Amino acid sequence: MPEKLTLSVIKADIGGYIGHCASHPRILETAQEELGRAKKEGLLTDFCVSNCGDDLELIMTHSKGVGHDDVHALAWNTFLKGTEVAKQLKLYGAGQDLLSDAFSGNVKGLGPGVAEMSFIERKSEPVIVFMADKTSPGAWNLPMYKMFADPFNTPGLVIDPAAHGGFTFEILDVEEDKTIKLNAPEEIYDILLFLGSIDRYMVKAVYRRSDCEIAAVASTDKLSHIAGQYVGKDDPVMAVRCQAGFPAVGEVLEAFAFPHLVEGWTRGSHHGPLVPVSFEEARPTRFDGPPRVIAAGFQLAYGKLIGPVDLFRDPSYDWTRQQAWQAAEYMRRHGPFQPHRLGLEAMEYTTMPKVMEKLKDRFVVSSTNGTKPVKKPVTAKR
Repeated sequence: MPEKLTLSVIKADIGGYIGHCASHPRILETAQEELGRAKKEGLLTDFCVSNCGDDLELIMTHSKGVGHDDVHALAWNTFLKGTEVAKQLKLYGAGQDLLSDAFSGNVKGLGPGVAEMSFIERKSEPVIVFMADKTSPGAWNLPMYKMFADPFNTPGLVIDPAAHGGFTFEILDVEEDKTIKLNAPEEIYDILLFLGSIDRYMVKAVYRRSDCEIAAVASTDKLSHIAGQYVGKDDPVMAVRCQAGFPAVGEVLEAFAFPHLVEGWTRGSHHGPLVPVSFEEARPTRFDGPPRVIAAGFQLAYGKLIGPVDLFRDPSYDWTRQQAWQAAEYMRRHGPFQPHRLGLEAMEYTTMPKVMEKLKDRFVVSSTNGTKPVKKPVTAKR
């Protein structure tokens, strides 16, 4: 039986080059050197170093399996060395995604985002790695639903016999740290019940129901829940397998043709459109945004990453981008008011509680008789 290949995408923000907009070339060079050494030593089959905004993205293939200590240690040490460079250059937020000094064999729960999956390489194995900046893992919910459950986006769900049986969504509740698996198409209403709540429920993985083959995987860690305070937005990553029983490349990309609103933007405290852009345009500067997503297409060949192809560098997305700029302008005009600013529950993880703390003793009971208002009983109409 052929050996399984593992695709690991691990990212971290370890320092922004001019605020939060880009990664410094020296950090990318450092990562290139570290992963190149690991490839020569046989730990990695292949790798690609990239960035989306100020996030360093490590895309790696190997035969060690998901969550392997040595692969995760490689990523962690690469982020540490990149942090040293960031500190030398006085980059903003140097090492901000590294939330612990104690590495215990796996970077999960320590700050970096992780999306990994193992599979037997097919005769042709196209994979798209999506990388986002200035947003949270809930940003993948709508595109993932469109890819794997919406026939208006993915006609292969109707006309491809290998995909017609549908897909299973593994959904994570980040508040309770529990997962649930739901099947499309018969449970799509239940799926939407959870995925519509982008701040709490996130797609962790998607499987083809006919054979339980992994189709997609996404990072789901929320930094604020790990650290207990706002330390930067999560800036998630996602890997999606395409063609031959999975959505076609065009169907996967079509899911981003609508610039839907996501959490993030400046200080991680606002809603804004997720804009699909080319690699070169993934430098969010307008109000530290709007949130961006890039798509790196690879053809896997015996574990080698053939690519990447810059899949959003396509003029057919110009209209999507135009819609996004208009939506961004509309949302920005709300200033500190909702729906541009996040609700107070989400703001609890930002610096706002420090402002609220100094005002808490100035609240007084507002009823005229000095007591709390009494709720009137509700009577049913006949």
